Amino acid sequence: MPALPACFTRDADLAAFIATVGPCRLHEQTTPDPQTADPYASLIKAVTGQQLHNAAARTIFRRLCALGAYHDENGPPPAPQELLALDDATLRRCGLSAAKTASLRAIARGRLDGLVPDLAEAHRLDDATLMARLTSLRGVGQWTVEMFLIFHLGRPDVLPSGDLGVQEGWRRLKKLPVRPTPRQLRDATAGFSPHRSMLAWYCWQAKARLPDPAPPSKKP
Repeated sequence: MPALPACFTRDADLAAFIATVGPCRLHEQTTPDPQTADPYASLIKAVTGQQLHNAAARTIFRRLCALGAYHDENGPPPAPQELLALDDATLRRCGLSAAKTASLRAIARGRLDGLVPDLAEAHRLDDATLMARLTSLRGVGQWTVEMFLIFHLGRPDVLPSGDLGVQEGWRRLKKLPVRPTPRQLRDATAGFSPHRSMLAWYCWQAKARLPDPAPPSKKP
């Protein structure tokens, strides 16, 4: 197994878990799908799928992509100018709510205004700048940008502290009676910087693989 950062080997609970799970495979999940390689397309897909099961999210996104210039459900979503030219009724027929329609239009306008970067610019911008710019868009929250940073840009030091899966994985790793709050999780894992994306991956694995040490409390 490739050498782990020292911060991982010093944590006995995490080191023991890694010995059973093996190397982090996060890099296998960070190659952007050609359909959504552009940050604009990635955000459109993310917002389209919010609060939906995967199958429903895929169906709606494919319907939206079929409205683009290529008329191909496996192609990219409509370009910003195309999306803004579509009327609300057409977008609703794809399965989009009024709130999501407004969010998609905000992303399209953001791309035209230069707020949403292309891929080359996104790679040049630091995490904080991207977070500030993208969360200023309607419907794009911190978690959405964190997933973009981890899985689209491959940024190594992103901890989605508000993600329930990450919180629960850390709880199981540490055999805690309650899930940590986002602030508690950030404080407890500060020593893992600059490798917190890897830590998040192991927390997701821990949630899936480790037994529940105690019923989680609703209010940590």
